[in-house]
Amino acid sequence: MTEEKKVQIIKVPDMSCQHCKNRIADALRQMPGVQSVSIDLETKEVTVESVLDRQLILDCIEQAGYQPQ
Repeated sequence: MTEEKKVQIIKVPDMSCQHCKNRIADALRQMPGVQSVSIDLETKEVTVESVLDRQLILDCIEQAGYQPQ
């Protein structure tokens, strides 16, 4: 059985620069089960397409040093 891919949009208010964006993207891309990551600094939104539970994605962003909502 294959797991269903989900697109999740997560706000990260304390993400403010290209370094922040790269750090979060790199952390998420290293997670097995993540198919794509897109980040918009202007809206402070991280869009993740994956088979992972939302909490795992939030935990990854927190471990990268940011406070997702």
